[in-house]
Amino acid sequence: MARRRHTPDQIVRKLREADRMLGEGSDVAAVARHLEVSEQTFHRWRNQYGGLKANDAKRLKELERENARLKRIVADKELEIDALKEIARGNW
Repeated sequence: MARRRHTPDQIVRKLREADRMLGEGSDVAAVARHLEVSEQTFHRWRNQYGGLKANDAKRLKELERENARLKRIVADKELEIDALKEIARGNW
């Protein structure tokens, strides 16, 4: 099966549908098959997006991307500081 990326909206929608199916008495394996994802993916989604609404999930993804960008900026600045310290010591 080809790997597919789901948007946060799609994940929240599928989790709502899964909750409905589980409430009707389906087991997790059947629900995962119906959603066309593995059981592991289903459980990971439940842990990550469990009580979120679609807007919250979208905002979470935006914040994760921004956080990664800021971490890269900090790492670059730390490298620059280390390089300047080396130059100031005269060890080049």
